[in-house]
Amino acid sequence: MTKAAELAKMGEVITNSQIGRKNIVINGAMQISQRSASVTGLGAATGYFTLDRWVMVENDASAGRFTMSQSAVTDLAGFSNALKIDCTTVDTSIAAGEVLTITQRIEGLNLQQLKASSTSTKAFTVSYYAKSNASRAIALEIHTTEGTNKQISALHTIGTSWARYSMTVPAASSTELDNDNTEAMQVNLWLHGGSTFTGGTLNTGALAASTNANRAAGIGSIFASTDNTLEITGFQIEVGSQATPFEHRSFGEELALCQRYLVKFTSTGVYQDFALVSCYSTNAGRAIFDMPTDMRANPTFSTSGAFQILGGGTVTGSSFISRHGNVISINLTGSISGTNAPCGILRNNNDADASLTFVAEL
Repeated sequence: MTKAAELAKMGEVITNSQIGRKNIVINGAMQISQRSASVTGLGAATGYFTLDRWVMVENDASAGRFTMSQSAVTDLAGFSNALKIDCTTVDTSIAAGEVLTITQRIEGLNLQQLKASSTSTKAFTVSYYAKSNASRAIALEIHTTEGTNKQISALHTIGTSWARYSMTVPAASSTELDNDNTEAMQVNLWLHGGSTFTGGTLNTGALAASTNANRAAGIGSIFASTDNTLEITGFQIEVGSQATPFEHRSFGEELALCQRYLVKFTSTGVYQDFALVSCYSTNAGRAIFDMPTDMRANPTFSTSGAFQILGGGTVTGSSFISRHGNVISINLTGSISGTNAPCGILRNNNDADASLTFVAEL
């Protein structure tokens, strides 16, 4: 007898959390922000700027600008953080191709519970909490990105107090969700868009071939006024035709899920050890990192601030070499001495703000 059947026999209330994880979205409670807690002057380019797994997608650059931040929540039970967008520069002339969405790109490996067969999906439900400074229409969209791109949207009018909004996506045939580490689906919140994406009729019925004009019809623009703000939290995607209570995960578990896509090592003092270094010439060495988890793909690697090799010289450059499970090797260049392994320790060079970042985002 399954656990669910046993609980039912005993008259217990059965919840999804008792029979397995349900929420496909990572960092839905907006707890993790490895990059930064707040970034100003955004609006000219697509990028991951603050909260982990949430990318701001731009198409044609808007004249509008905004601040993106991890805000504190004090008026919604069960939540302490939200993703906040605050307009700082208006856009009074919206070009046809303009786009601003809050997006999470989801890899196929994390979507297999939605599959009914190799080419069909079960019904599933998307939900989130939101509030704004004033009544504002935004569009929630599911967009599949493998095979024939499909999409479905819902128009939500966000109020000035926290409320939950949802959309059920009916079961669909001819829909691919491949079991691999590439992007298979996006969930988008449309905050701004030109006529290319708003000029049609919103597709609210079922997943259907994507027509740009029907993706965000009826929305307003976050860039209409510098008074405009929007806060989002409690984002969830789950199997089934109704929104069930939000699945809370521990901070540590959520951080580990985020670190599949981004790992950032930051300094806690002016001198801090990061990795052993094997020196193989007078100007090159190899640093070996034991990552907290297996990253989605070979990451890009960057440094910020000053570094040195204790016992082996200074570091002026770096590049990715290889990834084996959670062990990643990085090539270092600079004034490096010695040819023994190991020859030293990679550490920040009297720089409390130095950091190392590995990125394997979709």
